[in-house]
Amino acid sequence: MPESPIARALISVSDKTGVVELARFLQQGGVEILSTGGTAKTLREAGIKLRDVAEVTGFPEIMDGRVKTLHPLIHGGILARRDLAEHRAAMKTHGIGAIDLVVSNLYPFAATVAKGASREDCIENIDIGGPALIRASAKNHEFVAIVTDPADYAAVINDMTANRGATTLALRRRLAAAAYAHTAGYDSMISQWMAAQENETFPKSIVFAGERKQQLRYGENPHQAAAFYVAKEPGRPRAGIATATQLQGKELSYNNLNDTDAAYELAAEFDAPACAIIKHANPCGVAVAGDLVTAFKRALACDPVSAFGGIIAVNRALDLATVEAIGKLFVEVIIAPAINADARAALAQKQNLRVLDAGAMPDPAASGNILRAVAGGWLLQTRDSGRIAATDLKLVTKRAPTDAERSDMLFAFCVAKHVKSNAIVYAKGGATVGIGAGQMSRVDSSRIAAWKAREAGDAAGEKEPRTKGCVVASDAFFPFADGLMAAVEAGATAVIQPGGSMRDAEIVAAADQAGIAMVFTSIRHFRH
Repeated sequence: MPESPIARALISVSDKTGVVELARFLQQGGVEILSTGGTAKTLREAGIKLRDVAEVTGFPEIMDGRVKTLHPLIHGGILARRDLAEHRAAMKTHGIGAIDLVVSNLYPFAATVAKGASREDCIENIDIGGPALIRASAKNHEFVAIVTDPADYAAVINDMTANRGATTLALRRRLAAAAYAHTAGYDSMISQWMAAQENETFPKSIVFAGERKQQLRYGENPHQAAAFYVAKEPGRPRAGIATATQLQGKELSYNNLNDTDAAYELAAEFDAPACAIIKHANPCGVAVAGDLVTAFKRALACDPVSAFGGIIAVNRALDLATVEAIGKLFVEVIIAPAINADARAALAQKQNLRVLDAGAMPDPAASGNILRAVAGGWLLQTRDSGRIAATDLKLVTKRAPTDAERSDMLFAFCVAKHVKSNAIVYAKGGATVGIGAGQMSRVDSSRIAAWKAREAGDAAGEKEPRTKGCVVASDAFFPFADGLMAAVEAGATAVIQPGGSMRDAEIVAAADQAGIAMVFTSIRHFRH
């Protein structure tokens, strides 16, 4: 069946970007334009001739605009199959004119929620007529073109120009798929918001939606395809990798994005100037200090070998001194909540270095969900937003920790939260000195962390083991005393762990015999 030129279009949009230019093109092509409300006003002010939908239906907009396009003369014109005699006869009998192009996008529900509007205002910004128009047009895409994204206006114009005023079936099919994704994403935001209003974290049915931000070259490995999607959620997006602007450097890879997210979430945990260096989603050095450059230097000192090719995240505006300290170290990505002008100029000399300005720090205490795919479904859990303070620590040994040890305990336990289980973190003076990650045995993590610390110290020409006088944090309880004793042998003098083992009494007795301090947190931080 040959394509027919577009003769009649309905334009009703919330986002009016580019709509005047599109309407002007249609008018020049002799297309009759129907419109409603604010869109009609915008087009008329631009000199576009049109007919109000109310004029076509013979029925005015009512109920504050809630009912305007929901009418057989509109939906009949959209849904009619032009190849069926029965449909054509019904159109003739009832005076229904065909509508060949529908341009529609939806009320700004997410933006309304984001600005803290009342429940009533949020409800009023749930579009009804728009989704009906869009879904009807998309269903009948064999004959009707539906455009929901202003970015697609150019494709429609080009298609019509190349095809004597008609659109191709290939374009209409693509636009129909995009239209259903548009309404599905919209409904998902509304359902999430309504569930949140009822304090329902895990509703019986749940819908997730995302908008593709980047088509990636490949996934974790070259034989895997991948893309980066930004979550469509009501309200303001959580600051982080999804809100970041890439200022320079090569295209971000799947692994870059994953590791950068891990680094930035860790840096956000601390109030003092902090730096986290990440490799394969695990920290290889973390430190807090009075200034950013000192924090970076101390984080790097923990494991300078592993830092090569890593990710650097900071929780302050990146300054020139820190950039100069990074110097010739090869890193894949640097992310910060802001970047000073002189620091940006210095970074520009490293053209391949990926530099991200996230605009803000993520709130580590904020609620939210984490989604993970499994065969045939998903695992959904709330974010690990658990945090502890000095008042949460339960002393279980005869010796109490010093103030310095207590401060390092809190720091080390916070870092352990971001280390793959089984996790062991040695820390001293607000910096990690050894990290053991992802081992099947906790004692192995303890030994690896000590070995890494010793190796870094030897390379730096230090005579005394870095772990001497340090604290040690474990993300979960010690099931046996062997992991604890490995830390004691490394030189640890204080231990922070969740507690809760059947052998807690045995572990505490071992700590007392070694003369070290130990506290329980009663909170675990497994990270798989």
